[in-house]
Amino acid sequence: MNFIKANIPEVIIIEPKVFGDERGYFVETFRQEAFENFIGYRVNFCQDNESRSHHGVLRGLHYQLPPFAQSKLVRVIDGKVLDVAVDIRVGSPTFGEHVAVELSGKNKRQMFIPRGFAHGFVVLSETCTFTYKVDNYYAPQSDRGIAYNDQNLKIEWPLSVEALHLSEKDTKQPKLEDALDLFDYGVNYYA
Repeated sequence: MNFIKANIPEVIIIEPKVFGDERGYFVETFRQEAFENFIGYRVNFCQDNESRSHHGVLRGLHYQLPPFAQSKLVRVIDGKVLDVAVDIRVGSPTFGEHVAVELSGKNKRQMFIPRGFAHGFVVLSETCTFTYKVDNYYAPQSDRGIAYNDQNLKIEWPLSVEALHLSEKDTKQPKLEDALDLFDYGVNYYA
């Protein structure tokens, strides 16, 4: 596996080695020891999630507050997305900045989104199977989000607004500057 620090170094892009021939392919998608050696701390993934979406579905930008904050290790099994992580750690030198990476069933890339980041993606293919590991369980009382179209975030979603399909919840999220519940830079949310 090749681990790459993104423009926000806490966000990691993972490029696994794919072994293929005329029969198909084999890929190791996760190895705890190698992953933790690279990031430098322990992450205990406890749940795997999977979603199926069609073209134009935008999910996000979501996060959970402590004590239910989550790290995510995301990937696409089939299809293609633009995956986005936004730094929402108040006081961070990269506060409000984002990482955007194309993940697909073809390129097999993954992205690690640590605690303190909001996450979302938009489906670019006809359909998409998206899967991710989390290191904390879903807690509805801790669920939060920020507006995908907050112009201050400068996210260049590759589809027009008319082509997007959002949940009602995601159409009502606040801008980052109006979000009441964020993270503090420098706090260890893994302790």
